This record gives sequence, structure tokens and C-alpha cells, in this order.
Amino acid sequence: MNNDKVVIITGANSGIGKEATRKFAQEGYTVVMACRNMEISKLVQQELMQETNNEQIKLMNVDMSSFQSIQQFCLQFKMLYNKLDILIHNAAYFNHGEKYRLSTNNIELTFATNVFGPFLMTTLLKDHLKQSTDPRILHASSNIVKHFFDSKKKIEFDKIVGNKIDKKNHSVYKMYCQSKMALVLLTFKMAEEYKADGISIHALQINGAKMSKATLNKVTLKWRTIAYVQNVFFPPPKKMADLYYHICTLNESKMTTGQLFNDKGESMIPAPKNPTFIDEVKQFSGSTYYPHYAASKENQEKIWDLCAEITKDYRAKEILC
Repeated sequence: MNNDKVVIITGANSGIGKEATRKFAQEGYTVVMACRNMEISKLVQQELMQETNNEQIKLMNVDMSSFQSIQQFCLQFKMLYNKLDILIHNAAYFNHGEKYRLSTNNIELTFATNVFGPFLMTTLLKDHLKQSTDPRILHASSNIVKHFFDSKKKIEFDKIVGNKIDKKNHSVYKMYCQSKMALVLLTFKMAEEYKADGISIHALQINGAKMSKATLNKVTLKWRTIAYVQNVFFPPPKKMADLYYHICTLNESKMTTGQLFNDKGESMIPAPKNPTFIDEVKQFSGSTYYPHYAASKENQEKIWDLCAEITKDYRAKEILC
């Protein structure tokens, strides 16, 4: 049992996040469900407490697209706990087909939720992670980053800040793809930055999981139809939740950091700069390679610097509190 271990899971009230909460709770962890919709989350919390016989499933409110909300969440967490062992950034905004939206901080909503929110939360909780004997961070990426095997693909940094976005040509799908690539870049750079602190940071390339009716109803009819077809082939959320647990508790990973894992729990490697035909086939049909774009130190530095710049005021305010 792991009664003294504390894990935060964002977006823990449905899908993979809910199943991951169940798994860690079954193993005796104290699990903090970091969720936005408290009405739904309270019902899930009660359900999982009864099923796992673990009363240490705690619920805390946070909107991962809001820097103010993240800051408040972290302050409250620090008042309740003296350390953090595992931080899983599972929450994501992926409402394909919806029109352009801004966060409360004037950031394109997909990037605000999927990239800048996790960066800010991790930064604010870094000292609590350092109090753990084996701190782990896991980012939930997606195999949608395979689009970046196309050498012409790149993150459109000029479309991230709200007042610079061309609303007419905005695509949530494209921004979701780019945000998941940005999260991989952030994983590699953050692993390098936090290595001296003993914090292990990895990412998981999720290749899909069956979506609930509630999740399906959030997207437009066109994308809902596609999602229903995908659901026929996607594995249940439990498969990815088990991988969350495996990566965050695997003994070997204590000695490593900065890995991208595939849906088999295997460490992936960057694709060759000049791939052969066989390499190209493996890129699109397998899960051995990730796009070379993610291995670029220049790209890693660029997303790191942008995250630091955009969140700097909220990191400074937290230090003063």
C-alpha cells in the first residue's frame, strides 16, 4: 500500500482520468482529483471512494485554462499537503469543430488548457515535488502528433496569443495537434531543466480510448459521427490508465527522465532526419518513432521560453503569496 503517497490527476472525473484515479486509489494512494466541473466530479468521487474503499480520494477545483484558477489550486494544495509524489497532466481541451475561443488570459483555449496550464501548475508545485523521495510528472500526449512527420508541419506560434489569431482560418483540430506536440517538446525541455532536482518527467503518446456519451455530446455532429466510428476500434480508458500507473511507478524510470512512451509502454525514439521508405512506413504504421520536430532543441527552447514569458506574472505572484 502507498498510504503516504500523494498524486494529483487533472481532468479526473471521466475517461482515462477517472480510470487512473480508480487505479491509484486501489493501490492505496491519496488521489487529488483536480477538476473543473465540481457537480459531476463530486458524484464520481463518491462512486470511486465506495468502489475502492479508499476515503483518501480528494476533490479540488481547478480550471486548467485559467492561470488564476491554477494559482489558487496550488496555494490550497500546499496548505493541505507537505509534498507531492506524482503529478499527472491528463486534462485536455479537444472540442473539435467548435469555433475559436479565448481563455480568461487571452490565450487560445486549446493551448491555454493543454500547454500553458500544465507548465504553470508544475512550476508552482515544483518545491512540493522536490519533497518526494521519487517525484514523477506525466504528460498525456497523443498520436495525433504523427501529423508532424510531414516536414512542412510546425507549431504556428503566431496564432497562440488571442489578439493575433485569424479567427476565420482557426481550426481547433489543428491547434489540438499542435498543442500535443508542444507538450512533448515541453516534456523534453522540462526533463532537462528539472533533472538536477531529481524530478522524473515523461509523456505518453495516447492512441485513443473509448469516449463516453457525455464526451461525445460535447463535440459538433460532424466530429461526433467520426468519434462513434473510432470508438469501435479504441480500447477502453482503463488500458491507458494502467499505463499511467505503470510509467509513474516503474522502478526503472526512477533512473531516467525525458522519455516519450507509446501505447505498449515502450520508449519511443526520434525519427531519422532523412528517413528511408521503410522508415516512413514505420512512422505512420507503427509506434517506434516520434517526429524529428520534437527532438529539435530549438523547438524545445521556443515553447519553454513562450511558456515562461506568458505565465511569468502568475509565477511571480505565487512567490509573493
